Amino acid sequence: MKLCVLANLYGELSLEDTLKKLKPMGVQAVEIGAGGFPGKAHCDPEVLLADEKKLEEWKSLFVKYDIEPAALACHGNPVHPDKKIAQMYDKDFRNAVLLAEKVGVDTVVAFSGCPGGCAEDKTPNWVTCPWPDDFLAILEYQWNEVLIPYWKEAGAFAEAHGVKIAFEMHPGFCVYNPETLMKLRAAVGPVIGANFDPSHLVWQGIDAVAAIRYLGDAIYHFHAKDTKIDALNTARIGVLDTKHYSDEVNRAWVFRSVGYGHDMQWWRDVVSNLRLVGYDNVMSIEHEDSLTSIDEGLSKAVAFLKDAILFDGKPGKMSWA
Repeated sequence: MKLCVLANLYGELSLEDTLKKLKPMGVQAVEIGAGGFPGKAHCDPEVLLADEKKLEEWKSLFVKYDIEPAALACHGNPVHPDKKIAQMYDKDFRNAVLLAEKVGVDTVVAFSGCPGGCAEDKTPNWVTCPWPDDFLAILEYQWNEVLIPYWKEAGAFAEAHGVKIAFEMHPGFCVYNPETLMKLRAAVGPVIGANFDPSHLVWQGIDAVAAIRYLGDAIYHFHAKDTKIDALNTARIGVLDTKHYSDEVNRAWVFRSVGYGHDMQWWRDVVSNLRLVGYDNVMSIEHEDSLTSIDEGLSKAVAFLKDAILFDGKPGKMSWA
C-alpha cells in the first residue's frame, strides 16, 4: 500500500509548495481536490482541460517530486433538489472524470448526494428511521426516482472514460454505510465502489473489519482518518449529534488524526483485512482533527501509518506450508 494525502488540507499553498512539503515526509501519492467540497485549489479541471500547456505543467510537478496523483476528489451533491446547485456539482463531477481520463487516474472520489423528500423540496432530506410512513415514501422517491436514474447515467459516463467512482459513505447522504453502498452498486453496476473512510462508520456502531470483509473488492479507495467517541457524552446524548465540530468537549464524537481514536492493533487489523480482500492501493490521509494543527496532525498520522502499513510488497511463497 502507498502512503497518500488528500492535499486540500494545504489549499492555501500552491500545488508545487504542497508537493515540496509532502515529499520529505515519505508521502508517495496524493489525492487532489478537483471540485465540489474539496475545492479546486490545486486543480481546476475546466482550466486544465482547455489548456494543454497548463495541463503539461501541472502533470510535470508530480514527476518532479516523484509523487503519484492517485485519485481526484470531487465530493458534491449532484442530486441536490435545487437544480442550480445540482448542476454545479454535476459539472464538477464530469470535468473531474474527463481530467482523470486524460492524466491516467482511474478513480474519482465522490458523495452519492441526497435529494429532497419530494420533487418540490428545496433542500436535501436525509432519512434516518422508517416511521412514520412518510419516511419510507421519501426513500422510495429518493432512490427510485432520483438517485438510481442519475447514477446510472453518470456511472455510464464515468465507465465510458475508464474511471471508477469511489463513494465516501457519509451520513447526510443516501450512501452512508456499506449496505447502502452495495444497494446503489447493485442498481448501477461495478463502476461504483467504496471510498472506505472508517471515521464516518465507527460512530454509527459499524465494525471496520466486518465492513471491509463485507465490501471486499468493492473497495476502490481508502481515507485514513480516525474518530474518537466520547463515552461520557454518548452515554447522555447518543451518537446522532448536530453540534458544531468545534464544540469538542460537548460532542458525542470528534474526528481525530490516525491513532488518536483507535490504537495500533486496530489499524493493523484494518490494513491486514484490506490486504485479505485484495485492496493494495493507497491509504489517503484526510486531516480533520480540530485538536491539533495541520502540520502536527499530518506528521503524526504519517508516522503512525508507516508502522501500521508495514507491508512493502506482495505476499511471497509460503516456505512453511
